[in-house]
Amino acid sequence: MSELRRILQDSIAHDGPMALDTFMAVCLGHSRHGYYMTRDPFGVKGDFVTAPEISQMFGELVGLWAAETWMTLGAPEKIRLIELGPGRGTLMSDALRAARISNEFSSALDVHLVETSPVLREMQEQTLAQANVPVSWHKNLDDVPEGPSIIIANEFFDCLPVRHYVKASGQWHQRLVGLDAQGDLSFGLAPDAEALLTMDAPDGAVLEISPASQLMMTQLATRIAKGQAAALIIDYGYAETGYGETLQALRAHKSVSPLECPGEADLTAHVDFASLTRAALAAGADVFGPVSQGELLMRLGIAQRADALKKRASEEQAQAIDLALARLVTERVGSSPGMGTLFKAIAVMPRGASVPAGFRREA
Repeated sequence: MSELRRILQDSIAHDGPMALDTFMAVCLGHSRHGYYMTRDPFGVKGDFVTAPEISQMFGELVGLWAAETWMTLGAPEKIRLIELGPGRGTLMSDALRAARISNEFSSALDVHLVETSPVLREMQEQTLAQANVPVSWHKNLDDVPEGPSIIIANEFFDCLPVRHYVKASGQWHQRLVGLDAQGDLSFGLAPDAEALLTMDAPDGAVLEISPASQLMMTQLATRIAKGQAAALIIDYGYAETGYGETLQALRAHKSVSPLECPGEADLTAHVDFASLTRAALAAGADVFGPVSQGELLMRLGIAQRADALKKRASEEQAQAIDLALARLVTERVGSSPGMGTLFKAIAVMPRGASVPAGFRREA
C-alpha cells in the first residue's frame, strides 16, 4: 500500500468521506506524496505528453503571439510574461527564443513561473539557465506582482480539481470518496441532497464543475480587466457546459481507476470553457474563442514554420516535423488521436481590446 493511500484511508476513517475535489487536491498536491511533488510526469517515460514536448513550433508560436499581444496592449516598457504550470520549461524556452524577433519585446520581458512542484522547478531552472531574461518562481499567482502582463496557461486548468453531483431518485447528491466494507477507497453519494441544485435531468446524470477553475479564472480576469494584461489558455475540453463526467487517471500513458494508485497517477478532467468564459466576463474582462488548437496554430502560421524548418532538415527530420504538425493540428494521426480538435484555446483581454492574433476570423 502506498503511503498516500494509507493517509487517505486514515483521514476518511477518522473524518468521514471527502469530496472529490478534496481527494484530487490531495492526490496531486500533497506536500510529500502528491503526484506533482515527486516526479517528472512528462514524455515517453512519464504518464503523458504535452504539445511543447511534441515540437518546438508550439512554444515558438506562443512566443510570437505574446509579442503581437504586447503591441496590442500598447507596448509597455516592462511586461511580465507569466506561465501557469510551466512543465519542464520547454514552452517558455521556445517562446523566449521566438520572442527575440523583436528586440524591444525581449528587452521588456520579466518572466514569472507559477509552479508548486520542486522537481519541476529544478528542471525549469536548468532549461531556462541561458534565458537572458530575469526569471522568478512563485507558488501562487497572488505572489506575482500586478502590472502589465501576458499570462500563458497550457494544460493547466485540466489539473484543477472538480466536483461531481449525481442525480439519484430525482435529487442531486455530491459524489464522495469513502471506504467500502473492506476498508478500500470507493465512490459513493452524500446522503443529503443538494437543495440549491434544481436542474432537470434524468437519474444517473452527472454534473461536473470546477470551483477551483472558476476561482483561478476570476483571479486572472480581475488582473486583466485593469488593463495592459492578457491571457492565452490552451487545454483539452468542451465549448458548452453539459452533463457527463470526464475525470480520468493516467499512469504510464494508460487509463487507470482514479482510486487505484493515489499520488502515482495523473488526475485530470476536461475543461469547461463556457464556465471559464462566464467567470472572466463577470470579472470585467473580454473573452475571444474558444477556437480549436488546430485552428489557432494554423492562423498563427504553424504550416509556414514547419516548411521553414524542413528546408534545413534531413529527410528523417522532415518526416518528424510533418508528424508533429499533424499531431498538433489534426483530429487524428492514423489510428491515434491528435490534439487539433479536442484541445481548444481562449484569449482573455481587457474590455474593448481588439481581437488578438489567432482568433480573427478569416475573410
